[in-house]
Amino acid sequence: MDSSLSKSEEALLRLKNGNVKYTISGFFTGEIGERIRKETFENGQKPFAVVISCSDSRVIPEVIFSCGIGELFVIRVAGNVALDTEMASIDYCVNHLGVSLAVVLGHTNCGAVKAALKGHNSGLVARITSDIQKGIGREQDYCSASKLNVKYQAEKLREAFPSIKVAEAMYDINTGCVSWL
Repeated sequence: MDSSLSKSEEALLRLKNGNVKYTISGFFTGEIGERIRKETFENGQKPFAVVISCSDSRVIPEVIFSCGIGELFVIRVAGNVALDTEMASIDYCVNHLGVSLAVVLGHTNCGAVKAALKGHNSGLVARITSDIQKGIGREQDYCSASKLNVKYQAEKLREAFPSIKVAEAMYDINTGCVSWL
């Protein structure tokens, strides 16, 4: 990598290049074999980025960014919301693992955003949909609402962790491409 880049800029470039590699090849190229399992078992994890993404089964950050075992610290939660537990996980990643880049990764066709737009605020899911509603305000366009949610969640991370870089991204589940906001 370019030595003139900061650690967080290097990490972001690595994610961008990984997504290009994935979309061009259509294959996951991260290392997941015995050697890396043994190395991370013996020496611990050293992720270069934390990714907060939706728990949607079609959104797999390690695959999307062509990363293997030990490279990403992934937090998956419906609607890619950053509530208390997610914030605690990020705090661990930043303060104990030394990660300097966080990515909020939204995606197309997000059921949690759709539920928030429809006003689904009952039961436990209300914790997620009400937080999404705070971020999207009166927006009714699904695509715009999804991006506003990513921006809102990212802003919460910036406020809580001013020492790290926070990037915003949308994953297109149809094409496999990540666009950076």
